[in-house]
Amino acid sequence: MDERPRLGHNVVVFSLVSLCQDAASELLYPVLPLFLTGVLGAPVAVVGFIEGAAEATASVTKVIGGRLADRRRRKPLIGAGYGIATFAKVLIAAATVWPLVLVGRVVDRIGKGIRTGPRDALLADGTPPAMRGRAFGFHRAADTTGAVIGPLLALGMYEAAHHHIRPVLIAAVVPAVISVALTSLIRELPRTAPAGGIGQAAIQTHGLPRAYWRVVGFLTLFGIVNFTDALIILRAKALGLGFVAIVTVYAAYNASYAALSYPAGALSDRIPRRWVFSVGLAVFAVSYLGLGLLTHHTRNYVWLLLPVYGMYTALTDGVGKAWIADLLPSERMGSGLGFYQGITGGASLIAGIWAGLAWHGTGRLPLIFSGSVVAVLAVVLMVGGKRLDGAAKAGERPATART
Repeated sequence: MDERPRLGHNVVVFSLVSLCQDAASELLYPVLPLFLTGVLGAPVAVVGFIEGAAEATASVTKVIGGRLADRRRRKPLIGAGYGIATFAKVLIAAATVWPLVLVGRVVDRIGKGIRTGPRDALLADGTPPAMRGRAFGFHRAADTTGAVIGPLLALGMYEAAHHHIRPVLIAAVVPAVISVALTSLIRELPRTAPAGGIGQAAIQTHGLPRAYWRVVGFLTLFGIVNFTDALIILRAKALGLGFVAIVTVYAAYNASYAALSYPAGALSDRIPRRWVFSVGLAVFAVSYLGLGLLTHHTRNYVWLLLPVYGMYTALTDGVGKAWIADLLPSERMGSGLGFYQGITGGASLIAGIWAGLAWHGTGRLPLIFSGSVVAVLAVVLMVGGKRLDGAAKAGERPATART
């Protein structure tokens, strides 16, 4: 009889919900920069501003959503978040001027902010610490499978609609509605006491451990140079890739991300999550530097670099959430995850603004600058980041949280 622990009911349900919602989002995402610049006539700086404003909104609402997750029932918050995001997609599909796209993106991020903390708290609280990497990795894999399906659907619809983008935006509403319906299957879990005896001596600002703030501080520094992927899409366009090629290579990026998310999460359950994350940063640096150094004559390397970039996301996204969750007491899980995603999202706002303003011509300089900075951060984290380890071994509560 197989007695190995299994992923819980909510992990599976959230994975299905996220798969559908991300299919909807990624029907929009790879075409939105092209819609803004090509159809609505917005400059590149506006694309960076819209994405930065959207992430800033998500940053604030993730903090609010995380705090509510520790004080209210989580299932209604999650359902409301997905519902708001679905309404936002209707706004974007109806946009005839770029400010309405801005409104739609902001509303979409409000929905994401409201749902993210409660969802991740339910995932973390319902999963043993020794399996958190796998749980978050499985969720990210399913979520990103939707991100593979979405661009491919967008490509098919674009061709079927005789190269008109708006029908693609309208179609994105359908999987979003399905995701809202699936939230009815979520099971609200009873709140648990802190695992492993997290003592008051370890609880500092906002009831969160010092080790947590050290990790969040480092990840925020990284966030300041990690700008929106919308600009990566525009870089591919500047190198001469057409619509079909851009959407296809973006799907390849997401396929790489989806395929590696679960193995990366499982690996982080066996070795320090910091090591896995630092390898992800090294891959990020290679990808950004490579994309920045490409020319029109070498643009075919985009087909290699975008899937490599997907490896970076797989090695950091779910792993980062599991790393943060390891450092949190159970009764502060929602707030802690919300603060983390809110603060790092604020850093993304800064990144989106400076990169958009610096995006002269083909956008080489922001990519080269960010890639160089993150290469240094990867070395620092691997070699000198021992104080940021969440636990001495997989499944163990953080040493900094013991009395």
